[in-house]
Amino acid sequence: MVRLFFCTDIHGSEAVWRKFLNSAKYLKADTIIMGGDITGKRIVPIIKQKDGTWKGSIYGLDKESVIMATEEEVLDFEKRARFSGCYPYRLTEEENLVLSSSDSLTEDQKMIKGGPLDKLFDHVEAEGLQLWIDMIDDVMEDGSRRVPEGTKIIICPGNDDKFAIDEIIKKDPRVIYGENTVVQLDNHHEMLSYGWTNPTPWNTYRECEEEKIEQKLNDLVSLIKNMNNAVFCLHCPPYDSIIDEAPLLKPDLTYVGYSGGEPIRGPVGCKSVRTVIEQYQPLLGLHGHIHESPGYVKIGRTYCLNPGSEYTEAILKGFLVELEKGKMKRMQRVEA
Repeated sequence: MVRLFFCTDIHGSEAVWRKFLNSAKYLKADTIIMGGDITGKRIVPIIKQKDGTWKGSIYGLDKESVIMATEEEVLDFEKRARFSGCYPYRLTEEENLVLSSSDSLTEDQKMIKGGPLDKLFDHVEAEGLQLWIDMIDDVMEDGSRRVPEGTKIIICPGNDDKFAIDEIIKKDPRVIYGENTVVQLDNHHEMLSYGWTNPTPWNTYRECEEEKIEQKLNDLVSLIKNMNNAVFCLHCPPYDSIIDEAPLLKPDLTYVGYSGGEPIRGPVGCKSVRTVIEQYQPLLGLHGHIHESPGYVKIGRTYCLNPGSEYTEAILKGFLVELEKGKMKRMQRVEA
């Protein structure tokens, strides 16, 4: 039997990451899986002032800039930033000007892939993920390890994750890189993972056309030895499956309209994912991507799960699942 805990879409929230690691012990899970969109979306500059103090503001938390006079105050501010899903970064006023002022950058440098801000994101995301992985070895107050010895920790990047994090995951023996491969969960169960999605309005890092996704998934399926016990960890949920509904957007990112005072919602999942699940009928599908549609649905014999996400509120959302050969023994939503 496999007892696994699945979580996804934490977008840089260190508070949720810590809860994810803690889940192995408290839920007695032998395998914990992070299903994509791990990294954050904002850098919080901590700017050194000429008088030696530091200044910073966390979006959504601080109405005014916070002035920090001591190292202890700066460290506390950095912790708040990481817990909220941001990356704190210390720099001088001159360095901040170079990164933030469009007047000081050439046209091909202005906040585009390959520009200085994007390279800084590569750095802070890779550094931040390494700090997170190092927490696996933390010793808790009772003297035990944060994550029990022998726990499988599988990390699968998603469409919002920059490629800079892949090598961090691959080279660390404490975690398993799940993307674009098949991982053996135990002697009977295997899991394939694929973090790319169909095109989104935000033009994220790992997205492509439906045809390419279907081709890639078929290639991965060929590596599965026993489909009856297989798990598909596919970041994008299957199209028109209830767990893929979100507000529909125009190209300018405004809502297409309203109904009953609420934005009109509709399916935005991946048609290729649905096709592959219907065709191969794995035992379990693990999905994310669409924060607003937590739940599960059965497509043929396949249970498809989406925990949803409330990372901005520091809430861990996931599913605890027990699998026996050829069947689902237990499925339980978890929030913390």
